[in-house]
Amino acid sequence: MPIDCPRLIFLPPICLALTALIAGCTGPIPPAARDDVVIYVIKREWHTDIGLSADLIAAPLQSLTAAFPGVRFLTYGFGERQFLVDQDRSAGAMLRALLPSKSAVLMTALRTTPGQAFGPANVVALRISRTGLKAIEDRIWREFERSPDGSPVFLAGGPYPGSVYYAASDTYSGLFTCNTWTADILQAGGLPVHTLGVLLSGQVMGQAQWIDRHQISSPDDYPSQR
Repeated sequence: MPIDCPRLIFLPPICLALTALIAGCTGPIPPAARDDVVIYVIKREWHTDIGLSADLIAAPLQSLTAAFPGVRFLTYGFGERQFLVDQDRSAGAMLRALLPSKSAVLMTALRTTPGQAFGPANVVALRISRTGLKAIEDRIWREFERSPDGSPVFLAGGPYPGSVYYAASDTYSGLFTCNTWTADILQAGGLPVHTLGVLLSGQVMGQAQWIDRHQISSPDDYPSQR
């Protein structure tokens, strides 16, 4: 069953021990078009997710909606596999997560909007072209490890109804965290997001908020972000 209002998932504060904030986006923002769609950047404490409307998701990623009748949105987050699946919150587990290790994707099915589920202050809605959306979906689909039959590798049920852990292909480390991954997904969709040095949720949300403020109709009006 898709979840109505999920509890927050608390990932280890790896980012706090590493680099500080880096300057924001540098590229121009594509002007809004009538066929643009909306994606969501979601903050869960020091973790970030990407949210997509289930009605817009195309194959092959669409296949993951079949298990959740009535789903309205799917969110995707990245993390260190052992920490996520085992729910080990010890100091040792947090330190081990700094080292390169296997990763997981947490997919959450929502029956409500991301803003209602996570709180409007924790969600940024961004307009993106359908071509950009397809690129994001392709990037997320490539993240899943796949079984011999081509389906994503199921690891375990998530921490609340409507959530599932899948094996992921990227290597998690203190230099490639959940928030680096989110920035990488946004960049894959053609949004002017940088990934270098992005480790904190605030770095991702700051870039998303800047894009949201400057998604205006004329590219000549875009200021440079500092």
